Amino acid sequence: MKVGIPAEISPSELRVAATPKTVKRLQKQGFEVYIQHNAGVKANFSDKEFEEAGAKIVSSASDIYSKMDIVLKVKEPSIEEVGMMKEGLVLLSYLWPAQNQDLLKKLADQKVNAVAMDAIPRISRAQKMDVLSSMANIAGYRAVIEGSF
Repeated sequence: MKVGIPAEISPSELRVAATPKTVKRLQKQGFEVYIQHNAGVKANFSDKEFEEAGAKIVSSASDIYSKMDIVLKVKEPSIEEVGMMKEGLVLLSYLWPAQNQDLLKKLADQKVNAVAMDAIPRISRAQKMDVLSSMANIAGYRAVIEGSF
């Protein structure tokens, strides 16, 4: 199976959906990993680091959305990004389903299997997939550090 990681299109989004370490772990589990050129730059990961971890670099988001089986993304996709997605794609991303009805309709029309990572409950069984708690934890540490200056 092919896993793709596109660059985040929001100028304020500095995260990337996977790190070179994550790429290695995915490959050990048998996945082929592809990442869009410069997808990790804002998070201080170079294409070279991803390549050394075993990822293949692709030039465009359309290559990710049209050729992969699974796409990992941080921010919810734009309507334009959804338009590039192939039927049957599995998307793992923040989606904010209650606030994004138009996005959900477009994903359904495109026949994309979307998993709203932000809707995974905060229970111990799902703790490894609880992105909201992990991001809130990091934000809390950052607030303390920034507040001390």
